[in-house]
Amino acid sequence: MNQYSKHLVLVGNPNVGKSVFFNSLTGKYVDVSNFPGTTVDISTGRFEDYIVEDTPGIYGVSSFNDEERVARDVILNGDIVLNVIDAVHMQRDIFLTQQLIDMGKKVIVAVNLIDEAKKNGINIDIKKLSQFLGVEVFATSALKGIGIDDVKKNIKNARVGNKTEGIQEMLSEIVSPEVSEAEALLILEEDQVISERKGVKTEGKRDEIYRKRRERVDRIINEVVSDSIEGSSFGTKLGRLMLKPITGLPILIVILAVMFWFIGVLIAQIVVDFTEGTVMEGIYKPFIENIFNFIPKDSFIGSLLIGDFGLLTMTPIYILGLLLPLTIGFYLLMSLMEDSGLLPRIAVLSDKTLSKVGLNGRAIIPLILGFGCVTMATMTTRLLGSKRERIIATFLLGLTIPCSAQFGVIIGLLTPMGFKYIISYTVILILIFGISGVLMNKLLPGESTSLFIDLPPIRLPQAINVLKKTMAKTKSFIIEATPIFALGAVLITVLQYTGALTAIEHGIAPVTVQWLKLPEQTSVVFIMGIIRRDFGAAGLSHMVLTNGQMFVALITITLFVPCVASIIMIFKERSKLEASAIWLGSFVIAFLIGGLLARFVI
Repeated sequence: MNQYSKHLVLVGNPNVGKSVFFNSLTGKYVDVSNFPGTTVDISTGRFEDYIVEDTPGIYGVSSFNDEERVARDVILNGDIVLNVIDAVHMQRDIFLTQQLIDMGKKVIVAVNLIDEAKKNGINIDIKKLSQFLGVEVFATSALKGIGIDDVKKNIKNARVGNKTEGIQEMLSEIVSPEVSEAEALLILEEDQVISERKGVKTEGKRDEIYRKRRERVDRIINEVVSDSIEGSSFGTKLGRLMLKPITGLPILIVILAVMFWFIGVLIAQIVVDFTEGTVMEGIYKPFIENIFNFIPKDSFIGSLLIGDFGLLTMTPIYILGLLLPLTIGFYLLMSLMEDSGLLPRIAVLSDKTLSKVGLNGRAIIPLILGFGCVTMATMTTRLLGSKRERIIATFLLGLTIPCSAQFGVIIGLLTPMGFKYIISYTVILILIFGISGVLMNKLLPGESTSLFIDLPPIRLPQAINVLKKTMAKTKSFIIEATPIFALGAVLITVLQYTGALTAIEHGIAPVTVQWLKLPEQTSVVFIMGIIRRDFGAAGLSHMVLTNGQMFVALITITLFVPCVASIIMIFKERSKLEASAIWLGSFVIAFLIGGLLARFVI
């Protein structure tokens, strides 16, 4: 028998200190190479009679990316798993620990960075944690050499731990001489690679297992982790205050108020008034019209280039004058919140509320991102844990969340109308968001997942990182948005020049005039809104409407179907049936609410 016939596998989340453990175990006998078929590096070495393998940092054992696929295969072939967890982020890391235990692997746990946890006022009952998990657990500080010798001495004592309640019954239906306990769990968690590898097809129970495991982890954390605010830093104290409803809600209200002022007032009104009005409309547009004054403006080429929706007039005015400052402002704000650690805490704080509409706190990220661009926000719904959550979030994004460009125009139109209209607009959208979400949560089959999110420490963001992130995201979005907007401008120009736009206006007049009680010409704002949502809102600024009519129009255009880019993304992310239902649903709800509202305010 080979002297090194047993495999010891190091597993943990990113940046938990596994490399220090690996170096301490293996010494100088280290080999680094790509895992077969990938570009992922795997470090191997020797410790006593074990081959030691250091896996990439992962948050779960699955096949969602190369790192997880590599780690999964190494773990499956391992005899003992040394799981290194971060004492400061116990709630995050223990989830992976419990998954390893549920796989039936022999596990030993090192709670690393225990000194950092104490500095932050976090107390961990190691003995009680060991009892809950059913495996050996040791408090360590790898960088200072604390507890590493204890881990080394007890590796041979690694054992199978206490599984999540209800898991064993599920596993027994699949486990066979050909399918190990670990493989059975991965099949139940919808790992297609393992399912195909073993030739076992089964109805996935990923969401159910996730929920059960999350509940167990939460119970463990509540029993073994306690906080002492004394001696902790200001950032730590603030972070904890944000997680408590009694103090977190006022902080959340202040943060949202600052966000609203920054985007809705400072950027959307003051900055955009200068960039769009003074620079683009006052300087750029006359300059371009003067250069191309040899082209008749009422000709097709003239309309296409320098007309109301011209490629050389309206398109750059919109992109550079309106969209660019709004996008920069939004991503600057988001980058500050991400790098400061505020955004994950907002997710935790909003988790209970969002659970009422079938979502967890993680959904706050695409929902907030939706105020920048619904198209990009739709892409981020991928981070949600279940299909039903992604459907709910996508629908609510398209229905109730105005993008930054549209939001800026709407605020600009609402502000002169008075404070009561701003409040009424906000309350109505919140009610529609809540009612729609609750109904979808009740009607859609299945259950939503619990919140599982990393909570980094509260810290002061580095200016250079914030600026780099802001500029990179802004550039990417502008590059993506410009051709779509230009295409929309061409389409509108063609419709306008051929008279089709007027025909469509007359065609939907019964809806706009009789049901919404709006002038016939407002029909065009809905057509324009399909091209770009803010196009529609901006079209209202040139019309003479009563406050009641303007309010009905703004509510309806907000709820109306998302823009072409968002529609394309929805069809890309969801099935054709789901995407069609989302599109049609927003259309019906928009006109239904608008018409009912018109009966009260017009």
